[in-house]
Amino acid sequence: MATVKRFEDLEAFQMARELTKQLYRVTGTGRFARDYGLRDQITRAAISVMSNVAEGFERGGDKEFLQFLSLAKGSCGEIRAQLYVGIDQGYIDERQFTTLVDQASRIGRALAGLMKYLRESQFRGSKFKAPDS
Repeated sequence: MATVKRFEDLEAFQMARELTKQLYRVTGTGRFARDYGLRDQITRAAISVMSNVAEGFERGGDKEFLQFLSLAKGSCGEIRAQLYVGIDQGYIDERQFTTLVDQASRIGRALAGLMKYLRESQFRGSKFKAPDS
């Protein structure tokens, strides 16, 4: 993995940002927009994916980053579960459901790959680097 200097450069973050934009579009109209509880929960879960990737990266340690990536991955599952509610209630159609579930699944796989890399690599995070002499 190339050295990443900013969380914004991580593919998982970029994918999560795109999913968040899509979810805001879908949940901001029609019957979905009037189901305040579900709308708020699914958008909070999407924000959680982005936020946990960013926060974990910024912590500067591999163990903390892994913990936050795990939380982000869990939020991907939460989004998928909530999309089932959305389709079951008729808030989204089959095409929207499939597209959004696929996006959330791809993000979950990207996070799992990043987690595997961190576990198997010698990366220890910026907080463990020796200061410049």
